Amino acid sequence: MSFPALHIDTEGSQGQDIVLLHGWGVNNQVFSPLKNALQQYRVHYVDLPGFGLSPNIDGDITQWAQALAEQLPQQAIWIGWSLGGLIASQVAINNPESVAALVTIASSPCFMARETNNLTPAWFGIQPQVLAQFSSQLSHDLARTVERFLAIQAMGSDNPKSDILHIKNLVLNKPLPTQQALSQGLDMLAQVDLRATIPQIEQPWLRIWGKLDSLVPRKIITALPDSDNIEDVVVHKASHAPFISHPDAFLGHLLPWLTKYC
Repeated sequence: MSFPALHIDTEGSQGQDIVLLHGWGVNNQVFSPLKNALQQYRVHYVDLPGFGLSPNIDGDITQWAQALAEQLPQQAIWIGWSLGGLIASQVAINNPESVAALVTIASSPCFMARETNNLTPAWFGIQPQVLAQFSSQLSHDLARTVERFLAIQAMGSDNPKSDILHIKNLVLNKPLPTQQALSQGLDMLAQVDLRATIPQIEQPWLRIWGKLDSLVPRKIITALPDSDNIEDVVVHKASHAPFISHPDAFLGHLLPWLTKYC
């Protein structure tokens, strides 16, 4: 299967390849605050399918992950925020040769809350009715739906209004995401469950959490696999976007970890 070319801004001509994947509703400009700190690396700032300047790609997370793996260097360090972390994890599982190391930021292998059943215990995450509401609102007011989701991401932060404004100012110089891409992304947040397959990830893996995150509660840490290749760090006072609300604390964890694998 051939995929349309995604929009990827690559900065730096030498050093370790790093891939950055953004979250739902935004584009690669959300990572602008990290550019100075990462300038010693060759960084690929990706617009996910249908977001920013990238065309739509039909299918589900499997097709998106395959398209990314085919269009980005192998043996890169993949850094994914929120939905981007879910997709980066899928790449690490399906295309391990693409991923030398993995960083997930405020991300979960299963974003939607699940009730206890005979096979699995209860899982903390986004309530199903919240995602269903966003899905129904997409066709009525796309821009307002994205703005409401950004507001939820900042809940619990020290300065939620400032964080929302900062994110909006970063990403609004590009087109709004397509309705197809937003719908596909919501489906991934609602349906994808990688809990059974993430133990296959053997690469070094840094998981960064916001202590006050309302979308991805840090209490899921104890329910996730724990092995020698995994390191968990919690950014105190941060919510769902710690690299925006608390960049110094965030980079204080990320940069030393990167030097170990570059």
